[in-house]
Amino acid sequence: MSLAIVFTRAALGVTAPLVTVEVHMSAGLPGLTIVGLPETTVKEARDRVRSAIINSGYEFPARKITINLAPADLPKEGGRYDLPIAVALLAASEQLSTSLLSQTEFVGELALTGALRGVPGAISCAMEALQQQRQIVVAQENASELGLIDKPGCMVAAHLLEVCAFLEGKGSLEQPVSPALSTEACCEDINEVYGQQQGKRALEIAAAGGHNLLFIGPPGTGKTMLASRLNGILPPLSDEEALESAAIMSLVNPVALQRQWRQRPFRAPHHSASLTALVGGGAIPMPGEISLAHNGVLFLDELPEFERRALDALREPVESGKIHISRTRAKVSYPARFQLIAAMNPSPTGHYQGNHNRCSPEQTLRYLGRLSGPFLDRFDLSLEIPLLPPGMLSKPGDGGESSAEIRSRVTRVRSTQLARQQCLNALLNNAGIKQFCRLEAADAEWLEETLIRLGLSVRAWQRLLKVARTIADLNLEGDIRRPHLQEALSYRAIDRMLLHLQKMMT
Repeated sequence: MSLAIVFTRAALGVTAPLVTVEVHMSAGLPGLTIVGLPETTVKEARDRVRSAIINSGYEFPARKITINLAPADLPKEGGRYDLPIAVALLAASEQLSTSLLSQTEFVGELALTGALRGVPGAISCAMEALQQQRQIVVAQENASELGLIDKPGCMVAAHLLEVCAFLEGKGSLEQPVSPALSTEACCEDINEVYGQQQGKRALEIAAAGGHNLLFIGPPGTGKTMLASRLNGILPPLSDEEALESAAIMSLVNPVALQRQWRQRPFRAPHHSASLTALVGGGAIPMPGEISLAHNGVLFLDELPEFERRALDALREPVESGKIHISRTRAKVSYPARFQLIAAMNPSPTGHYQGNHNRCSPEQTLRYLGRLSGPFLDRFDLSLEIPLLPPGMLSKPGDGGESSAEIRSRVTRVRSTQLARQQCLNALLNNAGIKQFCRLEAADAEWLEETLIRLGLSVRAWQRLLKVARTIADLNLEGDIRRPHLQEALSYRAIDRMLLHLQKMMT
């Protein structure tokens, strides 16, 4: 047989498009040509595959060989095509049986000795292969990743000889087994935060409804401590969410999967992070911080210190839950359904009022002007975290409820929302708001008058209704009432701050 066809998978974001490796041998001067838009590392496969075949005890065909990687318009990069090319060469030269090739996919890089090396994105490859009712063979290095899928049809091998023995029916390949992993989030407890009961309440509301939250306050008041405790009160990831997050992480840091499995991502990039670092990019776009925070938390500390262009790029992903990155060589979409938590000082000196504030209203407004109004509109809640009152440090007393107690309430409220509307309150669309966030006529008129006085937008109206819906759920009430709206309005600190500064200047 002079023609062989083997299936493999490319890596394009979190997707793994099918690639067909076609090998044809014909008469002519010996040589090997790879076509199908291969980049440099793929072209170099000819040398790696030749040495791996010879060192595995097989004969490298001394014929004119053409290898086509289809579809031809899909960019191919990396060493992931080494194993399928080697298998196709051995099958085309009739050194291997072809009976299992139509129902098996191969992904892996080859060493010169014939040993297999792992590749990024193995989880996505395995999940899509299993959806197509095919089994998949990967390197032993990817065993811990595929073990997270916990489904039959995934096999791992350490050497090309093991793969050949399997295809010849002379041996079997191991099934990947994931090591015992802790599913409990290793987070610090929220009762370690002194005081700040309103901040803890806002954090619980944000966790229960999936809302975005902004903390504003002087240095050292506990903003960062509160934000870092959010993961501890969130419920663990579901199977589907865990695999989605693992598929993204496997593209960047496969080693971290074992310690972060079933833990919600918590990403806290430094304020010097660039636009590309936050949203992703590159010739073949890689995920950024917002995608690595998918199904978890993105925490931006010292918010005004971030580049404004980078922050404004987050506006669309916050709404849509995905990011589209277009480059010359590829167009990639990554999921980015994250919960945005941010912390900031109210002025350049770190203080808003009192003797510590040495800034004029103009300087404070200029400082806050680093954040665009449309970006600030994306926060459902904003809360001022004040300095602790006298006596709190010398007599701290009881720290209040533990993270586990709050997490049980959050889990209950999230289950209620999913049963009622199949999504969290923060993700309600216009139709969902009309159906599940209805108000009495008097309450609606009161809320509209209040928003007009504060100069808030229609988006703020919708976000207030969503927050009030979450507060009602936490209080085990079916309808939104005036006290729920009043509490939701109390979490609009940034609007009141800007309005106060504008009045001071007039």
